[in-house]
Amino acid sequence: MLKGIPQILSPELLKVLCEMGHSDRLVISDGNFPAESMGKNAVVIRCDGHGVPEILDAILKVFPLDTYVEKPVNLMEVMAGDDVETPIWDTYKEIVKKYDERGAEAVGNIERFKFYDEARTAYAIIATSEKALYANVMLQKGVVVE
Repeated sequence: MLKGIPQILSPELLKVLCEMGHSDRLVISDGNFPAESMGKNAVVIRCDGHGVPEILDAILKVFPLDTYVEKPVNLMEVMAGDDVETPIWDTYKEIVKKYDERGAEAVGNIERFKFYDEARTAYAIIATSEKALYANVMLQKGVVVE
């Protein structure tokens, strides 16, 4: 056990977060996301039994967001014709605001199939049991400045 590290961050996940470098991307996926097929060239970490918000909050305690891009946090856009509400996005923006002074301005949207394309190039994908639809989030790592 370590002090100051959220218990939800497993040793495997901490190792991966530490291995990642500036500009590497991390996907935190909902329960419907095809993590294994999208992550054929990535590290796939299972966080079954957990939702995206709790994982996102824990990760952002130790993971700097990229300051060299306008939107280091990206969400999967709702497909045209889908009648889906996304209140979880507001939760994500509140979490981001706790750790990045840009707050909601650091959060963008990516069209669903472009999100998949970009997820295929991610360093790692964290598969959660999140039940909310369109609850996937992609983070771009920045540098630690302390």
